Amino acid sequence: MKIDANLKKELKSQGYLPSRDGERVAVRVITENGVLSTEQMAAVSEVAKKYGRNEVTFTTRLTVEIPWIKYEDVDAIKAYFAEKGIVTGGTGKKVRPLVGCKGTYCIFGLYDTQAFTKRLHKLFYEGYRNVDFPHKVKIAVGGCPNNCVKPDLNDIGVVSQRSPVFNNELCRGCKKCQIEATCPVGAPKVVNGKLKIDTSKCNSCGRCSYKCPFNAVTPSEPALKIYIGGRWGKEFCRGIALDGQYSQEEAVRIIEKVMLLFKQEGYFGERFASVVNRLGIENVKNMLSGDDLLNRKEEILAMPVKTR
Repeated sequence: MKIDANLKKELKSQGYLPSRDGERVAVRVITENGVLSTEQMAAVSEVAKKYGRNEVTFTTRLTVEIPWIKYEDVDAIKAYFAEKGIVTGGTGKKVRPLVGCKGTYCIFGLYDTQAFTKRLHKLFYEGYRNVDFPHKVKIAVGGCPNNCVKPDLNDIGVVSQRSPVFNNELCRGCKKCQIEATCPVGAPKVVNGKLKIDTSKCNSCGRCSYKCPFNAVTPSEPALKIYIGGRWGKEFCRGIALDGQYSQEEAVRIIEKVMLLFKQEGYFGERFASVVNRLGIENVKNMLSGDDLLNRKEEILAMPVKTR
């Protein structure tokens, strides 16, 4: 049977995305930053085997989709997923499913990305579920400057960093400096018997941590760098890094302020990158510097999205 336009819209808002043939849907299962339990994976596989074509696909935002589902099977799938505690959705002008890299257990990871992304999922994907934005809001969390999940191409991106702390007095200017040999971007160089670190090159990846046998270079505590206004797709824009590095608690506050600013200043259909470009990055930074947006949170969330 064909699915009319109104039913397509309703299904899509629930995570049942109509296919081009007009007779089937792909079911989008929400994960918490790409993580499903083995029980949930088994349930997804069961639906794919029973109602689909025994196939499961994965999206760029780490959700799971089951294609080739017939319309008449949707109600049965909804009931089954409700029983298993599986949530579908992830569409519309909302906070989209968050993406977090495997920094929690990756050898390059500087931060527990899985725990932090799960926290953001609860606060903003679930907590802001009923908030309509001018456009979708994409958030990504990376555990190091390798940027595997492309945080700087999201509306809001978080990257963990660990900057080197150099003690000039302990440096012996070794002929084969372990810090220089370890750095992947060529930031440190031994010059005239002392190590020099070019901070314009250093990306705070933490690779040099504890490499110096004389402890001339030690790592700082992990901190978070935040990018805003990134996007990719029909238009591409790399996010702009906010000044400084932040703790987890500071990052949560800034992320919420960014979303409130988008809700307040954006026009219907406008991506946050365009809002930043229209207002100017210095003006945006100024608006994010204080707590006015957080203090007016309830007022801002109650605002209808502006139209031009």
